[in-house]
Amino acid sequence: MKRSLMFLSGAALTLSSLAQWRPDVLGDGYEMRYVDQPDDYSGQVRSTIIRKLSSCGGNKGVLYVHGFNDYFFQSEMGDRFVDSCYNFYAVDLRKYGRSLLPGQKPFQVRDMKEYFADIDSAIAQMKDDGIDEIILMGHSTGGLTTSLYMASNPDSDIRALILNSPFLDWNLSSFQEKFLVPAVSTIGNAFPDIRIPQGGSSKYAESVLKQYGGEWDFNTQWKFIVSPDVDAGWIRAIDMGQGMLQNGEDIKIPILLMHSDRSYKKGDDDTQYAVTDAVLDVDDISKYGRRLGWDITEIKVNGGMHDLVLSKKNVREALYDYIFKWLDRQGL
Repeated sequence: MKRSLMFLSGAALTLSSLAQWRPDVLGDGYEMRYVDQPDDYSGQVRSTIIRKLSSCGGNKGVLYVHGFNDYFFQSEMGDRFVDSCYNFYAVDLRKYGRSLLPGQKPFQVRDMKEYFADIDSAIAQMKDDGIDEIILMGHSTGGLTTSLYMASNPDSDIRALILNSPFLDWNLSSFQEKFLVPAVSTIGNAFPDIRIPQGGSSKYAESVLKQYGGEWDFNTQWKFIVSPDVDAGWIRAIDMGQGMLQNGEDIKIPILLMHSDRSYKKGDDDTQYAVTDAVLDVDDISKYGRRLGWDITEIKVNGGMHDLVLSKKNVREALYDYIFKWLDRQGL
């Protein structure tokens, strides 16, 4: 089993005939298209593929999957891949971001495997565009989803998996994780629509948003400043997904496991939101992330925030440098 730890500072179908690409809200060469997915328990469902093609051409591409209360807006990340000769794709999952439909409950899910069709559609589009060396990348719940996808699709054509602070365990007290979450998960099987509060803090979003002193702009109707309530069905879906991975999986492709060097702790001042993981426990990420496969490179990013690519400039510059060197070592 090959593992290393480093510290870092500072739907298989041809889609071309159906594609209706249009300029994306990000501009600057980004374009998007919707994919109608089969109806589910809430009615009509769609996902969204976003892409920016590299002027280098070539058959290499990255597919990015966002996290909870999120959508793809990290255009600097996409640009860095494109400038390094990787065609860049992202998916806004069903009931998130660009994919939200009127009257739809944001982020609703009953089983994390529901998202596999959204990923399959994006991969089918990439292949239709001539891209057959594909790197899958996921952030937070997107890291959970992409890990589950690879564990469930061992014969996939994906060549490598990059995990940005994957949500592999709850960041809760021992009592909550041992008793409360299983109880809510059980209730969620029979009564999935019961609302579960997420807390009312806006501090993480404010550490990111430019209007509050951060570096970034995003649509606050797609990525809420205060995380909205979820439901018991969402808790069950996350808990079941984490349980599938925590006992160890044999993901056969190389994995780059990335997380901050420390988590935000009670009593830290507000400035620490921008230099720590204010959402997850980095020790849990490390513990369970190292169980995912046989070829894992783990890096602790000094001064990294929860979404590492939104960290301070010196941190993310060092991060990108490492990512591209790691991909080069994988022959990608």
